[in-house]
Amino acid sequence: MISSIVIAHLVVSLCAPWLARRIGANGYLVMALVPAVGFGWLLGLGPLITAGGSYVESMPWIPQLGVEIHYQVGLLQWLLALIVTGIGALVLLYCRWYFEAGANPRTMGILTAFAAAMLGLVTVDDLVMLYVFWELTTVFSYLLIGYDPTRRANRSAAITALIVTTTGGLAMLVGIVALGVQAGTFSLSAILANPPTGAVATTAALLMLVGALSKSALVPFHFWLPGAMAAPTPISAYLHAAAMVKAGVYLVAAMAPAFAAVPGWRPAVGLLGAATMILGGWRALRQNDIKLLLAYGTVSQLGFMVLLSGFGTRATMLAGIAMLIGHALFKATLFLIVGVVDHSTGTRDLTRLTGVARRLPLVAVVGGVAAASMAGLPPTLGFIAKESAFESLTYLTGADADGTGLTPLIAVLLVASVVIGSVLTVAYSLRWWWGAFADKTNVDVLDIHPPAAGFVLPPIVLGTACLAGGFLGAPLTALLEPYATSLGTGHDSHGLALWHGFTVPLWLSLLAIGLGGLLFWQRDAMTRVQATFPKVLGADELYTLAMKRVDTIAVEVTARTQRGSLASYTSIVLAVVVVLAGGSLLFTTHWPASARPFDYLPQVLVGAGMITAGVLAATSRGRVRALLLVGATGYGTAILFLLHGGPDLALTQVLVETVSLIVFVLVLRRLPKYFTNRPLQSTRWLRVVLAALVGGTVALLALVAAGARVAVPVSVDYYEAAYSFGYGKNIVNVTLVDTRAWDTIGEISVLVIAATGVASLIFLRSRVQRVRPREGDAAFGARGLWLRASGALDPGSRSLIFEVITRIMFTVMMVVSLYLLIAGHNAPGGGFAGGLVAGIALMIRYLAAGRRELDDAAPFDAGRLLGLGLAVSVLSAIIPALLGGKIFQSYDLKIVIPGWEYLQTPWGPWTLFGEMHLVSSTVFDVGVYLIVIGVVLDLTRTLGAGIDIQSEQDQAPVPQPESTRARPALPSEEEQIIRYTTGGGRGHYT
Repeated sequence: MISSIVIAHLVVSLCAPWLARRIGANGYLVMALVPAVGFGWLLGLGPLITAGGSYVESMPWIPQLGVEIHYQVGLLQWLLALIVTGIGALVLLYCRWYFEAGANPRTMGILTAFAAAMLGLVTVDDLVMLYVFWELTTVFSYLLIGYDPTRRANRSAAITALIVTTTGGLAMLVGIVALGVQAGTFSLSAILANPPTGAVATTAALLMLVGALSKSALVPFHFWLPGAMAAPTPISAYLHAAAMVKAGVYLVAAMAPAFAAVPGWRPAVGLLGAATMILGGWRALRQNDIKLLLAYGTVSQLGFMVLLSGFGTRATMLAGIAMLIGHALFKATLFLIVGVVDHSTGTRDLTRLTGVARRLPLVAVVGGVAAASMAGLPPTLGFIAKESAFESLTYLTGADADGTGLTPLIAVLLVASVVIGSVLTVAYSLRWWWGAFADKTNVDVLDIHPPAAGFVLPPIVLGTACLAGGFLGAPLTALLEPYATSLGTGHDSHGLALWHGFTVPLWLSLLAIGLGGLLFWQRDAMTRVQATFPKVLGADELYTLAMKRVDTIAVEVTARTQRGSLASYTSIVLAVVVVLAGGSLLFTTHWPASARPFDYLPQVLVGAGMITAGVLAATSRGRVRALLLVGATGYGTAILFLLHGGPDLALTQVLVETVSLIVFVLVLRRLPKYFTNRPLQSTRWLRVVLAALVGGTVALLALVAAGARVAVPVSVDYYEAAYSFGYGKNIVNVTLVDTRAWDTIGEISVLVIAATGVASLIFLRSRVQRVRPREGDAAFGARGLWLRASGALDPGSRSLIFEVITRIMFTVMMVVSLYLLIAGHNAPGGGFAGGLVAGIALMIRYLAAGRRELDDAAPFDAGRLLGLGLAVSVLSAIIPALLGGKIFQSYDLKIVIPGWEYLQTPWGPWTLFGEMHLVSSTVFDVGVYLIVIGVVLDLTRTLGAGIDIQSEQDQAPVPQPESTRARPALPSEEEQIIRYTTGGGRGHYT
């Protein structure tokens, strides 16, 4: 069911553009239904989860690597999933009024897709899938933060968030791989049940901790989160209060029971958590933007939550989860309230906001309740969670340090740091409410308009939960205690309650509230004190300097290495191959005991011809001559393939070489006839030597590779596997469309991208620039012509023999291409070869009669053909999975065609039609066939017809106004300096 909910989020997100066009901002209400349904379903799991059970859902994904899409929802996952879906539904509901002026389908779709990724992240059990969802949240958050790409603030904040969180994610990926290999499984629950030990496991756990800390914006990664406030307020409310930043806290809380005791874990969590809590609170007191104030407050609270949930004792874990729930509720409320205030007043500057509480009393009350919960004031959920946190930390100061191994001094300093952070939290909470709602003197009165009821409904619901949670201490304790007591370290917590008596945690809470109130009362003095602190380089400044330095180095390196010379680039790459790969040959011992230079004498002759052609091509001055010589080496390779018993490879090589020759000839029309008129320079000879060294290196590497083989080649089993697995006798084709279909899908995707890139260099708006017959152009399509468009050509450039051959061979070649497509699974051919034959047939039509003939032969957009082919290939891969099989699974099909099935002949019974043997992967090959035709058609239109049009435009005479033709002829010496401009309907001369 979880996978269905995740997929439903993604499917609905794709409908966002359509919903925005149809119903505008009301589309957000439709979007909110999906997480709302997910929230309701998760509530239905309550009895199972609270009884100590877990919901499990699994389906294989990459069985060869032991990777599966396995969801396992325990108590921690259930709570996080409720937060993701519940607050997600309310935020989408809130967006209906926040984006009322414009539906913004981009945000509508991406925000829903982000909710899907976040739900998958907190419920999936496989670490590989967890990483996939982890990076999806990174990508979606990048897109959401970059809400307005025209604003520099959005672009910069989005890139910063992407770089920082992705860097941490890469460290986490290394940790995941190492941990999975050590444990022998990628199942998180299995690893936590039996955690591996040793230096590798410790390093892996700490690397995963780095990823969590970067995601949750702890020091030194904290600076990306405040910058992300450039996004709209509902995005900030969801990503940075209830969802994305909680991913790191979730991972720390999930791993702490098994890895909190590894060396370096608790010092990192304690030191960075406390430092983040104090630094975030300190900076929050300096902000005048109430949204930015909450952002730094979020940084502070994230440090607090990571410290508690990651310390790995029973009491800290219970307090950490309670704090996680409380923070999601009050911080989402506060961000949504900021959006209401901003919409109603037009500003978020607390120095300009005044009298808002009198005009918006309900909003002020809800904001006050949420701020009280953030400050830890009774009787809110934030108070009972923070008092539980103080209780858990006081256990660390005991004689046994609650089983953590902390020294008494470190424990006391840790408690003192949390108290200081709590003091700052109280101060900036009071400052936020005062700045947003209180009356201020010497401030202009704002024009405040009341918000819609639906606009304030989501924060009212969340704010009510903040208040009600304070009275639900006992049920919350009963809910969270089983997970906390599963840890084997530390004292049991006294639980969550508004009153435990006059205890040390209560006195610490009162101390934090009192000192925080004092700081707020003396806020002006505090501002002056902060101004006296020396300016030091923070993590954000260091990041900016580092990125600027990287940009500078990149520019300098590019200027030195990327000089616009293809010959230089190729020479550098090939020189590296010779030095590194060729140099390694000096130290190898895997030379074959014996080597046979050739099998047949024709191989020697073909090889000698290829060498001669290569030498002549390297020394040739004429471009066309060099091209033909290079083509000779390609055709020679095809002959060698054929002599080695590879007709399929030989056929493909001949077709590819033919297409390449035609394309190069089309390009050479716009280039000089010769490379240079000067004698060969020394650098040219150096390139010849380099080419010889590269050839020798590659030949020797092939020889060493053959001599180093110690295992039986995998190709030995291809003969049987090709038929039993792919139902075909052509090993090459079966490999492409069955055994290595994933590689092929990637390769054809690259083909589509390459063709699109080439077309974009010529055609600015559309691939198709069809030239229709001009009025009076009776020669086009006239009777008696072998090709319809040949009559429009200059008679001197026509070749009747070529036209006749083209007319006869075109249909034959198209039929041959279809035969190669259908028969390729059992005989030489396939979709690639068939597509090349059809593409060459279209090229011949163009060469025989020009671009009009090409448009007549292929009256469609090559881009659509590329898209259709890619769609057919992808669908042929997915449909088997939808029918209960596996992706790319093949099915053997036998079709009986009625006909003369039993015609008696002197040689025995003979069938004209009978049984046809097809394989479902032929559909995949059809997609390849269409893509190859589209690529060749694109190249022909781009480098053939496109260049023809440009040449004609370059040669066309410049049009002149009528007045120009009426003027007397000018002296010939002045004709070269005449320029005219057209303006105001008349020609003006200079």
